[in-house]
Amino acid sequence: MTTPNPAAAFYASPAARGVAALLRGLHRLSPDLGTRVALGLFFTPMPTKWLARSRTVPRPWVQTRLPFEGGHVSVWQRGDIEPGRPKVLLTHGWAGDAQQLRPLADTLAVAGFEPLLLDLPAHGRSGGWRSNLLQWVRALFAVTARFGPWDGVVAHSLGGLAMAHALARGLPARRAVLLALAPPPAQFLSWFAQAVGSGESLAQRMSGHVERREGVSLALFEPAWLGERVAQPTLIVHDRGDLTAPLAGSEALLAGLTAGRLHVTQGLGHRRLLNDPAVMQQVLGHLGSTPALRAI
Repeated sequence: MTTPNPAAAFYASPAARGVAALLRGLHRLSPDLGTRVALGLFFTPMPTKWLARSRTVPRPWVQTRLPFEGGHVSVWQRGDIEPGRPKVLLTHGWAGDAQQLRPLADTLAVAGFEPLLLDLPAHGRSGGWRSNLLQWVRALFAVTARFGPWDGVVAHSLGGLAMAHALARGLPARRAVLLALAPPPAQFLSWFAQAVGSGESLAQRMSGHVERREGVSLALFEPAWLGERVAQPTLIVHDRGDLTAPLAGSEALLAGLTAGRLHVTQGLGHRRLLNDPAVMQQVLGHLGSTPALRAI
């Protein structure tokens, strides 16, 4: 069965078709120029973070701006949490923001944890307008250096892929929860190139550019590489009908984990599972069996 292309629906509108036509023309005229313009578009989250900034964040949540790579990332904490509780870091996916996980974070607070919400670079109320997966990983380490280590980490979609890579590289956390895990970058680049009609040559050029600039092979985000290196007990929650991030990606990661469990939902899609009470109980059950972290 052919895997649906999540980017195809985005490029179905007249305006997006115009952008796609421009990219195809630039790629034919100058592959290098077309690649640079495509990367700029690919690394710009849509819709923009103005939507997230317009929302009012209720008390007792308070924002801390942590300096990061010439700008800042925003960390959200509850002002009514006493010190000494086990800490859990929660973060979002591409084009999302920290407040999407606030209901789950509030549930964890009631259960006795200290939740911290993170707006990743170029998202929510963090600085920047463009970002990429490698920068997200660096942001996770920066926030951990200031606020960690963690009793648990919870991450959604592409944030889950960044989190899995960070854990594989030694991010100190006792347990992990990955919600609607995103496919690896190579798959997304291929979908993007197909959607704009430029073919695999554009995907390969974009991939090569990213690897040269960041000095990291995108193969290090593939499930096979991650699964062998994520040692934490890991709960993966994924909906069977997720059209943005197919279930197969989570199944592939699970196959390589030494201590993994996959919980499959039905009818929640890619984002609704973030607010589902049954999913919250799965997360709480996984993290709740973790003793307070003091030894890492």
